Amino acid sequence: MSSINTNLSAMTALQSLKTTQNSMNKTQGQISTGLRVGEASHNASYWSISTKMKSDNGALGAVKDAIGQSKSMIDTFTSALDKTLVYLNKMKDGLVSASQPGADKVAIQTEFDGHIEGLESTARSATFNGQNWLAGETPGTISLVTSYNGSTKEVGFLEITGSDLQLLELDADGVLVDDAGILNGAAADADPDAFDPASPGSVMKLDIETASAAELAVALKTIDTAIDKVTKASSILGANKALLETQEEFISVLSDSLTAGVSTFIDADMNEASTRYQALQTQQQLGVQALSMANQNSQMILKLFQ
Repeated sequence: MSSINTNLSAMTALQSLKTTQNSMNKTQGQISTGLRVGEASHNASYWSISTKMKSDNGALGAVKDAIGQSKSMIDTFTSALDKTLVYLNKMKDGLVSASQPGADKVAIQTEFDGHIEGLESTARSATFNGQNWLAGETPGTISLVTSYNGSTKEVGFLEITGSDLQLLELDADGVLVDDAGILNGAAADADPDAFDPASPGSVMKLDIETASAAELAVALKTIDTAIDKVTKASSILGANKALLETQEEFISVLSDSLTAGVSTFIDADMNEASTRYQALQTQQQLGVQALSMANQNSQMILKLFQ
């Protein structure tokens, strides 16, 4: 039936053309943004998952930055410990020389004074971003950021015992605290045979100008103990740096995996989108022609009355 009030053919053609146009707009948006899911309305589930994954990936980026900073700090402190070992070994050589009959202990002590100043300067200046693990107030546990768990929403830490690294302890005014730190330990027993590594004596207070053979022997044990502890501190830093480097590699791989996962959920397949858009353009052209033909049907009714 032909009706002048309702053109069903034109309505059908128009509805088809609108559907084609909406699909074209959607596909064009994918091509211009590169995203298949650009907002929650496109796919609420995928959008939610990808948003959380991008948030976690951002946190992993912060973790990677923190690890890089930690490695730089460790490099700074390791360099200071290496320099400390140089001073201590020179003092050890001096004590061996001082043990020789007729040695000029006054001259050797003058050298020691310079080495002691160097030790203090090295420990105090080993600062990175306001952190100094070698010289400061009473040390605690040093916690370095190493991970972020997106499931539990928790930050993971690598913990280092500060007392194993502290060369000198300082009070709030920056003054050396007696009987504290690797280089300023409690007074040693005067008898070298009764030497206790827990009370090794103070390298910072070493004075051999009038030292007896027994006192020189104790001083040598004091230096050797300090060398052992500084070497241990350097080993601790080296081992922890290796752990940080391994964790950094893992974080990079995990971050890449999250990035790939996000891409899978929301990125558009550009080859598919381009092919679809060309097909829709053809459908649009055919739809326009179909609508034009449907509108011409109404004009045919007028000819019936001519």
